[in-house]
Amino acid sequence: MPNTKVLAVCSPTAERLINERPGLEARSAGTEPSARIRGNEKLIVWADIILVMERRHLRRLKDRFPDLMSDKTVHSLAIPDDYRYMDKELVDLLNARIDELPTQS
Repeated sequence: MPNTKVLAVCSPTAERLINERPGLEARSAGTEPSARIRGNEKLIVWADIILVMERRHLRRLKDRFPDLMSDKTVHSLAIPDDYRYMDKELVDLLNARIDELPTQS
């Protein structure tokens, strides 16, 4: 069975944590023009599931890619996008939210 592909929007930490889980494969991208890797058509098409840290990230993706986003499974993690990479509190929040998602077989 192929891995479930997860696009973690605005969270390289989520990408790392998801990639440590069996059956899941993750990539991350930002929504700002200055993001190191910005969300794009190729990543959205690649993803089975899209996780956004905040609802504003989802709005930005829907504004830029309305057709591609219309049939995507998206989950908002409701975590403020103001943590540093691998911050302990962020790791704990992400692990708890990821555990709640119907992403694992």
